[in-house]
Amino acid sequence: MRTPLRHYAVFYFCFYAALGAYTPYVARFVDYLGFSGLVAGGMLGIWYASRIVAPPLWSRAVAKSPTPGRWLLAGCALSGLAFAVFGVVHTVPQLFAVMLLFGFFYNAVMPQFEAMTLSALSDQPEHYGRLRVWGSVGFLVVAGTYGALLDRYGEQWFVYASLPWFVLMLWAAWPHRNEPSRRSAGSATAPALLSLWRRAGVRPLLFLALITQASFGAFYVFYTLHMQANGHSGLAIGGLWALGVLVEIALFWHAPRLIRRYGTQPLMALCLGITVLRWIVTALLAHSLPIMLAAQATHALGFALFHACVMQRMAGLFPAHEASAGQGMMYGFSSGLGGVLGALIAAGLWEWHGGMAAFLGGAVLTGLALALLLGTRAKPTTPSAMA
Repeated sequence: MRTPLRHYAVFYFCFYAALGAYTPYVARFVDYLGFSGLVAGGMLGIWYASRIVAPPLWSRAVAKSPTPGRWLLAGCALSGLAFAVFGVVHTVPQLFAVMLLFGFFYNAVMPQFEAMTLSALSDQPEHYGRLRVWGSVGFLVVAGTYGALLDRYGEQWFVYASLPWFVLMLWAAWPHRNEPSRRSAGSATAPALLSLWRRAGVRPLLFLALITQASFGAFYVFYTLHMQANGHSGLAIGGLWALGVLVEIALFWHAPRLIRRYGTQPLMALCLGITVLRWIVTALLAHSLPIMLAAQATHALGFALFHACVMQRMAGLFPAHEASAGQGMMYGFSSGLGGVLGALIAAGLWEWHGGMAAFLGGAVLTGLALALLLGTRAKPTTPSAMA
């Protein structure tokens, strides 16, 4: 029996609410412990590196299991337990070790769930955005409030204030525990990653997603500290994160109509072009709250619409029985390796010349992604999969 689609929306909400507590404020936590920006960059580098290893290993185990929902439940439970350990470690080696453990389980969960979602949507992948939007709502609720919370109670409460969301994530995974395998009769074994890698259209999409992810390194690691350094309060910074997610929600909701009307290629080019401008403005004019509000409003394109287009192409490249392996490859190669490169590049630029250098570096990377996209001929699209 199929799980009602509302349960997919609930899981997205809880998963990304936990991420909203973690991603925007972990650099504040590292700074509170007395460590440098290089340590913060290293933490996020390990976080993204775990995406290289965990999703492919996890997806192959899931592909062989008759009850993949149990793997989802286990990943959520182990993610919460690992995150709790951050509350009792205080040295750099300990932080890095816990990050590796936490990142392995947390980053293994979403590629599996994305594959489950696309499978549940069957021949209507364009409606993915209207489920994924609830993840943006969850991120908004938490990221928009935790800056003021930490201002009031202090960074020492970072771990304990975040843990309830991991408990809720486990609760949201429970309805999916008995979901059957989506494998077809002729796909009893996990698909070979090398054959998927060689498939036409896969490598250009993966490299495009990798470079785009890398361009967000400064944003995910140093945006909060960059805004603090330019005189903005925790409340204002939380509001900036919240605004970015609010416009993201609106775009996710309208993404199916936009993709059907314009196709993925021109929309992705628009998203990348505007993101180049966003990083330049963030680098040079961060002191101006009105300008930062305008820059954050473009997150609807740079993240939401771009991600919806990528997922649309993924649905066309990987049929249902290959969806988990395809999502694992996307997470590991692009989100994982791209995230590592982005975090390390941003950390080096931050240490060299602060936020201005880090965000200008992001603009250069986004420009490279745009050049790659324009140099790649899009495959002809079909009504079911606009690849």
